[in-house]
Amino acid sequence: MKFVLLFGPQAVGKMTVGQELSRITDLKLFHNHMTIDLVNHFFDYGTKEGKRLVNLFRQEIFEEVSKSNLYGLVFTYVWAFDMQEDWDYVNQIIQLFESRGGTVYFVELEAELDERLERNKSSNRLKHKPSKRDISWSELDLKESMEKYRLNSVDGELNYSNYIRINNTNLSAEVVAKKIKDTFQLS
Repeated sequence: MKFVLLFGPQAVGKMTVGQELSRITDLKLFHNHMTIDLVNHFFDYGTKEGKRLVNLFRQEIFEEVSKSNLYGLVFTYVWAFDMQEDWDYVNQIIQLFESRGGTVYFVELEAELDERLERNKSSNRLKHKPSKRDISWSELDLKESMEKYRLNSVDGELNYSNYIRINNTNLSAEVVAKKIKDTFQLS
């Protein structure tokens, strides 16, 4: 079992790269808004109930996938490096997959703010993430989260053997996905 954790700030291209990686490998894509937008029909993600349900759905999917015969899974995540609860969450996922014989791969994306603001309005993003269709709100949320949290690691912070960091400001999703596939020899 291969588990690819694809992380970085909002609108960096995680879902789009994940879609492409899924297309060129046997990995399934589980982007973070699959659960967020499902739960948003009932509870805002920022509420206690919303977060509990999102985490519950994700955990159940991770449990089943980690026990399955699937080749692997790509999961996208916005990791706040200055929040211990995010570190704990990532470590919980790692432990689950590794305890069942899986291999975890870490892919960190970073891109310049201007590019992320453009991507925030892309048709692919808006098609797959209904909660992002209010562009004014989404753009404000993107900027505020940058000020509130550290959404990319600092040099040397991540010491995983299967780790790659890619600045994809000027790279297509196809180029980035191929680089990930080749680096980790995914099929």
